[in-house]
Amino acid sequence: MKQDDPKGIATLKPPPNVKKHTDDKIGKGIDVALVTLLFLGGGYLLDRWLDTKPVFMIALVCVALIGEFVRFWYDYDARMKVLEAERTAVRGEGRRA
Repeated sequence: MKQDDPKGIATLKPPPNVKKHTDDKIGKGIDVALVTLLFLGGGYLLDRWLDTKPVFMIALVCVALIGEFVRFWYDYDARMKVLEAERTAVRGEGRRA
């Protein structure tokens, strides 16, 4: 136990070299899976209600996957624009110094 800890509980801090901002890859993967399953379920219910075979299931899963990948593209593009702006700002500061 640390002596400078007034409550008697050692506080745990990450080492200074650990990244504080990480991408949420697992969350995005779960999001894709859940959206796909939701659209699959909706297609299944529509197919049962309208007495069609797998037409709506296939169509809605395709719509869900296309939508998710379009969203990935826009997220990626926005992140790259931010990083490019940061890189340009750092280069500009380096030239002035």
